[in-house]
Amino acid sequence: MTEIMTTSPLWDRAEIGGKNTLIERPLCGKINLRSDPEQARFLARAREAFGLDLPLDPNTLARSQDSTCFWLGPDEWLIHCPLDEAASRIESGRSKLARVHHALVDVSDYYTVLRLEGPDSAALLARGCPLDLHRSRFPAGTCAQTRFGNASILLHKTGETPAFDIQVRWSFAEYVWDYLASAMQAL
Repeated sequence: MTEIMTTSPLWDRAEIGGKNTLIERPLCGKINLRSDPEQARFLARAREAFGLDLPLDPNTLARSQDSTCFWLGPDEWLIHCPLDEAASRIESGRSKLARVHHALVDVSDYYTVLRLEGPDSAALLARGCPLDLHRSRFPAGTCAQTRFGNASILLHKTGETPAFDIQVRWSFAEYVWDYLASAMQAL
């Protein structure tokens, strides 16, 4: 079994506070799931394995008591779960989906999640992100894969209070953090 790192490249960064805040969220298990949702039995078996219905509409997500599943594409999802349960959930997924064409990959140590919160959070993100983040175009509960500067990210608006979770590859985490920190200082 592979050991998962329990620190990210941002382990030594302190929260940036004030009117707007930037933090690194606690590490969690992340599972990438790929399959054809039109396959017989796939959706039902995925529900059994992961305890939630996979979102089928673009840029949406689904939640259970301790998991969140993000739609990444017509045949791809990212499931967040407690870090110490990622391996067992993958095993459950492999067991339940054994006769269904699929791919399951533990990407827990591939992404970290930053939270940007505050009244200027959409404006701060707009400095490096091409999406229209106005609440009428990107409402609470929406997620989208996009760019932030030179980094690929998964952006999720977490609620009506201006707050965004930014999932970024570990190799770009410091870059995104520094970009946002600089933008926050410029306000």
